Amino acid sequence: MRLFISCCLLLFLATACNTPKTAATTASDNTDGWISLFDGKSLTGWRASENPATFSVEDKKLVAHGPRAHLFYEGPVMDHNFKDFEFKAQVMTTPGSNSGIFFHTEYQEEGWPSKGYEVQVNNSQSDWRRTGSLYSFDDVREVHMKDNEWYTQHIIVKDKTVTVKLNGKTVVEYTEPANVDRPEGERGRKLSSGTFAIQGHDPDSRVYYKDIMVKPLR
Repeated sequence: MRLFISCCLLLFLATACNTPKTAATTASDNTDGWISLFDGKSLTGWRASENPATFSVEDKKLVAHGPRAHLFYEGPVMDHNFKDFEFKAQVMTTPGSNSGIFFHTEYQEEGWPSKGYEVQVNNSQSDWRRTGSLYSFDDVREVHMKDNEWYTQHIIVKDKTVTVKLNGKTVVEYTEPANVDRPEGERGRKLSSGTFAIQGHDPDSRVYYKDIMVKPLR
């Protein structure tokens, strides 16, 4: 009888150890709530506007290179509708390149996204607004990052405050005014909710992204 019980216990333990974790368990237990938005193999879950060929996947990296286009996340995480969150990505610019990360936005077929805010990605292109700027609302003139080197771009939105960190250093902390009323042409530039978009700025820009993740805060 003891031998039978011991065999059953060993069988149970082996089965438990080999049971795969669910996606939810993996996200919360293994990565402290961070959820990947990019699989490193394809653009599954993303939808490109205007010039889809601007975006490609090379060696597990998302590449933005080509005529103006924006790549919107339309995958299943939070039904691609985020309010308060942390967003993090590894980014590498090449000399003379411009890009950006939009949040609280929504898909549009062409043009610069009219809804949401943009966090700038630009270390050496002619636009003086540098990486980390909350574009045209809290701009960064100082160059914090270098071309041809990976860095972490971290965006935190909580209530009415937007925080931008580069390699862990806070470069922007912007609090949106109460009852904000934007002028014509900027009516959509306010905190609400929505998805993310990666910007392909122009044919002379080549920017790489990887490890694109989000941590919903509510």
